[in-house]
Amino acid sequence: MRFRARKTYRFGPLRATITQAGRWSFAIKIGPITHNLTRRTTSIDTPGPGGFHHQHGQQHGRQQRRRRAGGER
Repeated sequence: MRFRARKTYRFGPLRATITQAGRWSFAIKIGPITHNLTRRTTSIDTPGPGGFHHQHGQQHGRQQRRRRAGGER
């Protein structure tokens, strides 16, 4: 696994993370729920291994299925 250097700055519920490549990511954390404003993802911290991640809107890197005329699949 590759090592990734990053630094997170915390301002109350707002989190700003900068990576070694100089990219910024912004998130809001309230209790166990984190919403990443840059990637538009939501994650919920759960006890133990694993967790829940949900991406809103368009799937990046995937083609969306388009419905044909007349509602056919």
